[in-house]
Amino acid sequence: MGTLSHILFEVRGPMGREVALVVVALVAGIATAARAQATGMPSFNAPYPAFKRSELGAVFSFPDGGGNGFEGVYRVATGGNLDVGFRLGLFDPSGSGNSVFLAGAEARTRVIKHTADFPLDGSIIFGAGAGLVKDGSTLFVPVGLSLGRRIEPQGTTIKIVPYVQPTFSFVAGEGRSSGVEFGFGLGADFRLSPVLDARISGGLGDRPLTGVSIAGVWVH
Repeated sequence: MGTLSHILFEVRGPMGREVALVVVALVAGIATAARAQATGMPSFNAPYPAFKRSELGAVFSFPDGGGNGFEGVYRVATGGNLDVGFRLGLFDPSGSGNSVFLAGAEARTRVIKHTADFPLDGSIIFGAGAGLVKDGSTLFVPVGLSLGRRIEPQGTTIKIVPYVQPTFSFVAGEGRSSGVEFGFGLGADFRLSPVLDARISGGLGDRPLTGVSIAGVWVH
């Protein structure tokens, strides 16, 4: 077939289990390791949505290099394997810089379903957005592959989705040269109740794909 999903499905038995262990280990290390996506913040995505119809949440981000961001996020299912999301917010840089208005859209579509040979689910994450500020606006066009698997620990109602998301992002803007940056996203989503998710994610690699974010989401 020559597609990415075909290549991944060809990973056999023991190697597939090793990949799953690597995912868990990397996510566990995010607290010590700790911008992706459509608005340049380090907010990555699990391979599948936590909602059936929609979700509404707040994301707090702390990009590498200082400053902090706040975004409101709304995502909705469109039917099939595709869901889309919209982000609006502000980034307040450290120092005397002006606040940056953030706006973007994202989409997620499932391309890999776990099997006995390859134990992870996978989705393509893509989007576009911008950080808008006088004499310094920046455009972001990210594309990534999110790989992970839902875990349901015995004796608890909490569900966990650890994942990794290698991402390439085209970045261009005023006062900087355009180019493609790489970030390696790590994250985990925690279903605390039927309607509440808590999430943490972060990125390693090239700026602006680095930093850490936390989110609280109401799921519908």
